[in-house]
Amino acid sequence: MAEYEMVIGLEVHCQLATKTKLFCGCATDGFGAVANTRVCPVCTGQPGVLPVLNKRAVELAFQAALALDCKLADVSIFARKNYFYPDLPKAYQISQYEQPFSQHGRLECRLKDGAAKVVRIHRIHLEEDAGKLLHAIGSEELDHSLVDFNRGGTPLIEIVSEPDIRVSDEAYAYLTALREVLIYSGASRCDLEKGEMRCDANISVRLKGAEKFGTRAEIKNLNSFKNVKDALEYEFRRQVEIVESGGKVVQETRLWNAEKMATFSMRSKEEAHDYRYFPDPDLVPLEAKPAWVAALKAGLPELPAARRARLTSEFRLSSYDAEVLTSKKEVADSFLETMKLLAPEDAKALANLMLNTADFSPIDAPRMAELVTLTRRVITVNKAKELYPELRASGKSPKTLVEEKGLAQVSDEGQLREWVKAALAANPQAAADLRGGKERAIGSIVGAVMKLSKGKANPGLVNKLIKEAVNAGA
Repeated sequence: MAEYEMVIGLEVHCQLATKTKLFCGCATDGFGAVANTRVCPVCTGQPGVLPVLNKRAVELAFQAALALDCKLADVSIFARKNYFYPDLPKAYQISQYEQPFSQHGRLECRLKDGAAKVVRIHRIHLEEDAGKLLHAIGSEELDHSLVDFNRGGTPLIEIVSEPDIRVSDEAYAYLTALREVLIYSGASRCDLEKGEMRCDANISVRLKGAEKFGTRAEIKNLNSFKNVKDALEYEFRRQVEIVESGGKVVQETRLWNAEKMATFSMRSKEEAHDYRYFPDPDLVPLEAKPAWVAALKAGLPELPAARRARLTSEFRLSSYDAEVLTSKKEVADSFLETMKLLAPEDAKALANLMLNTADFSPIDAPRMAELVTLTRRVITVNKAKELYPELRASGKSPKTLVEEKGLAQVSDEGQLREWVKAALAANPQAAADLRGGKERAIGSIVGAVMKLSKGKANPGLVNKLIKEAVNAGA
């Protein structure tokens, strides 16, 4: 296995964040709805109807392409992709083929070891989704298939990468970075549970150092990043074993079975000519007017990479903190809004609170800022973390909750000195170690003080008073 490498290209289908479908006025909220209740004559291919292009879908598609540094075509063409399958009511899918609306982009993703990996984007094109075939109702297997057209006609973009990915971890990092950019740009919600982001993976193997690509297999409809990673690793082993045994890898489409952790042959791989693409006669060419494109570009929000750079430079956060904060747009937005109400030196405290609070989700900036301010002298950071879920649920101010629960931290130096004296007496070995210059021993004394104070002692003052007591020979 060590002598071979993967060559991976990914095709990602993302549902655009529109309220209606690509060529009709039906709602796109069909996930979980009663079957065939989000349909009309247009999206079910009834005779005599004509498609009308959704302008908002085009705007969102162009925003995604601009966010991925793609070159936009002045003119693009919609095409009919012909194939016969029960979930395709017209017996063709409206897509783009020879003239997509964008090409030649790039996406930088961050690997586990912190290294950067650039994956080139070959093309992005617009297309409509198909319906959904049902082979079971609940746990009951059917002896026939049912079809739900609720998602048929939903606007998608297909993002096709160049074969630049070499290991499964790079594929995972690319998909993670791609999802972040699409969410930040507003193009897609990328809700994996609702099928709003799906991936097909093309993989071949070759000896390391070889230039020629091997015969590839396409693994269809992978609905989680983990499934992509697992499927690629299995398929790598399968293809290497075939090559090593003297066989030939067959170009085909395969399906991933997550329970059996294996891929299975679905059909021989189609070529473009098998679909008999031709320009759709019912749709005019799509023109990218320069002024319109410029307005879309100017309206793009700050993207994840730029935001991470700002968090490390402007707020002096670590690369790790910046990476985690920006992984969810709403959390990063909350951080930046809250920092408008705080001093620059509060950035680390705010980041710690957000990153170390279980099940954190943002609240309004004024209350978040007040909570951070209270951690300076009134409550400990740990108390703030404990308080946060109730703060989010109640709508009360942090100050009110602190008063109601009696959580205010003790900063009275007279009381703190009494606790420090008792803690030193109760921990003679730690006290002796501290006097002998072993700084780590202070942790035991601080812990004893916090126990005596029931967690209310101001930890900063406690540290100061312990050192004063030790230096004074107490």
